[in-house]
Amino acid sequence: MGWKRLAAVAAVSGLALLTAPATATAVGVKGIGHNASGLQPNATAGSEWHGSYVWQEKHVWCVQYALPAPDSTVGYQEGAELLTKAGKSLTPDVAANISYLLLRYSTTKSPDEAAALAHLLHSWTSVPDGAVRLDTTDPKYLAYDEAFYAARLPKQVMDTAARMKADAEANRGPWKLSATAPKEPLIIGTESTWTAALVKANGQGVPKASISFTLTDAKLADGSTSGKATTGADGAPAAVKVVPTGPKPSIAVTADSPADRPVVHQPIQTENMQRMVTTGGEKKLDAAANAQARTAPGAVRITKIDSETKKSIAGVALRVTAKDQTSPALKQDDSLLVGTDGKPLVLQTGADGTVEVPGLRTPQEICLVEAAAPKGYEEFFDPKAPPSACGTVAAGQTLALELVNKPNKPVVPSTIPAGTEGRTPVATASFDTQLRPGLMLAVGGLVLLGAALAGFLVWRRQ
Repeated sequence: MGWKRLAAVAAVSGLALLTAPATATAVGVKGIGHNASGLQPNATAGSEWHGSYVWQEKHVWCVQYALPAPDSTVGYQEGAELLTKAGKSLTPDVAANISYLLLRYSTTKSPDEAAALAHLLHSWTSVPDGAVRLDTTDPKYLAYDEAFYAARLPKQVMDTAARMKADAEANRGPWKLSATAPKEPLIIGTESTWTAALVKANGQGVPKASISFTLTDAKLADGSTSGKATTGADGAPAAVKVVPTGPKPSIAVTADSPADRPVVHQPIQTENMQRMVTTGGEKKLDAAANAQARTAPGAVRITKIDSETKKSIAGVALRVTAKDQTSPALKQDDSLLVGTDGKPLVLQTGADGTVEVPGLRTPQEICLVEAAAPKGYEEFFDPKAPPSACGTVAAGQTLALELVNKPNKPVVPSTIPAGTEGRTPVATASFDTQLRPGLMLAVGGLVLLGAALAGFLVWRRQ
């Protein structure tokens, strides 16, 4: 829709008209446009011209049909809102149409568009109304004969006027600008799509409109924090790819919009001269959107290991806690990581002796505390100071922890186990024997006495 012309509107349409007269060019110098092939009854000379005029080297657009064209030796000052020649307010639709056309076409280089714009301006502002008539000879009250000039302007001018009028009715203001942050949770450092919409009075989007934006706590992929986006050819919202760099990313957007009502510039030294119309300072619309962003979630993975065999231990119950080993850890959305009992979540190691906890808030110090001793490891388990492993979970990272369990002491048997396979079990034991001298003499005497007694009995028998 040629929105790049918006920036040039002020310079061309006379926002700097509040000046003293500059070096005169001439009275009523024609700019861009066409002459009609005839002059309506009672009109003054030059009224057949349809297009812009040159005032102090600027192209301007005039209302108050039939009055003399602007004189560069005459200064102009900004007035109030544009009224009809009869001094009445324009209807909202007509005012919006004029504001849009001035915003869209006031910098045109096309003679057809310039003539069509002048025709539309006069047909809306100098309609017959009360003292403003077609049959008067007073230029201050002479109405514009729309049908007369429509029949005498080139056909392409009238075709262009119809196109421009339809354009105005389809795209006129007031426009509304809005910005929208993504609905999904935002992750710092991860790109997301924000949108900016420019909507017309009929509720449809303005096509190919330029929207400027500035980012806070965020950037574009190339590192810049400002730029311009364009709405779609169908008026769809402009999309901006934003990478949050902090916890509170936001976008501020601005766009040009037609003024609700156009204003005029009036001659300072005389009333007997056409007024010059401008956009009235097209409105600057602004809007903003903000969101909350978090660091990327992290995870913790712990492995339970036998201190002697170095093998993993399955089925170990572990409680996931915060740094204090008592309160629950936090999930990515800042909710508490608890079980159905409302207490810190308890998980069990799998067959490979590991367990992983994903979706954790980062950065955060996490502890995994043994909730109960696994079978075969009860002897060294202290419920008042259970084994634990702690560490800090970083954004987008998995914290690897290891928790070692010491097995119970082996039990030494007091007897040797019985034999097998039909053999008679034999129990053995070892003794440590020490003989004292006195005891040895007593034993020797008893041996000698026994031998003598045995000899005596043999002698008696013989």
